[in-house]
Amino acid sequence: MSELPTPRPHPNLDQLIAVLEYLRAPGGCAWDAEQTHESLVQYLVEESHELIEAIEHGSREDMLEELGDVLYQVLFHADIAAASAEHRFTIEDVAAATTAKMVGRHPHVFGDVVADTAEDVAANWETWKRQQKPARTSVLDGVPAGLPALARAEKVLGRAHGVSAEIAVDENEPALEGEAELGHRLLSLVAAGRAQGLDAERALRAAVRDLESRIRAAESTAARTVVD
Repeated sequence: MSELPTPRPHPNLDQLIAVLEYLRAPGGCAWDAEQTHESLVQYLVEESHELIEAIEHGSREDMLEELGDVLYQVLFHADIAAASAEHRFTIEDVAAATTAKMVGRHPHVFGDVVADTAEDVAANWETWKRQQKPARTSVLDGVPAGLPALARAEKVLGRAHGVSAEIAVDENEPALEGEAELGHRLLSLVAAGRAQGLDAERALRAAVRDLESRIRAAESTAARTVVD
């Protein structure tokens, strides 16, 4: 069993935290001081998309900047929470909770579980997550409702694995030769639907909801079988 690594000092991170605290303190920036968790949501979404753009198409400098912007959003929310009388927590609480979660989800590193390959880790990941969240009764619990249809489809398909509700892949379809071809096929489907007045996003949402219903039905059947 491995021990937790020894922390190293992070003076630049501490300085950024101090700058944010100063901006939100009395005499600092009026705009920063007035922000709430809710008012910052739009910026978190924007900064996340800008980071994705930097990862996929930007330079080292672009990625450095956008990672900083996402980090700043995390620190901003933590500082807002630190000033809350009802639901108070600090960035230290965030770090402590995340450390505990990551240690718990890596029993092959910090415990006695054996998982020597990335495939072994992926195969056990959901099991380790469920052990940390025993209140969840379905593999679908925790999938954000606000995900765009395609992202939700990816997530739900991943959760469907092993629940007897997977989508069968048409063996007559020619194999995809990489993501570029997948992208063109998806775009072609969207174009075909658009030509017929169909909404691709709405159609995929409906298909994903149907898959979710099948997953929950399979889970219910499995639960009754165990009880019987």
